[in-house]
Amino acid sequence: MFTRNKEEVKGVKWGNGDSFRMLTEKDEMGFTVCHTIVNAGSESRLQYRRHLEACYCISGSGRLLSVDGEKSYDIRPGIIYALDQNDPHILIANDDEDLQLISVFNPPLNGDEKHSLSTDGFSQY
Repeated sequence: MFTRNKEEVKGVKWGNGDSFRMLTEKDEMGFTVCHTIVNAGSESRLQYRRHLEACYCISGSGRLLSVDGEKSYDIRPGIIYALDQNDPHILIANDDEDLQLISVFNPPLNGDEKHSLSTDGFSQY
């Protein structure tokens, strides 16, 4: 049993914000938990080919879009979204405030992963 305070965790600049990796592979829990901050007004084209991810919104708002544009989901506090098929997606944070998420990854992250964001492809790790 252990505890960890977010203030003790060095944030990782993941591409369009900061990610505080509260649990990582070295903790041997079988999953990662992050407090993820997505910068207000940012758009991130993402895909996790080796990880499944679920994100629970705790503050701010935005949208989650499918690659083909057929699916669009409003993200706001109390909403969870799951990328259960290694889905490429576009995460957009609204302009008025940062989007804050609790993100869970399986299998776990090493903890130092960062995105290489661009407008013509999907960043992955």
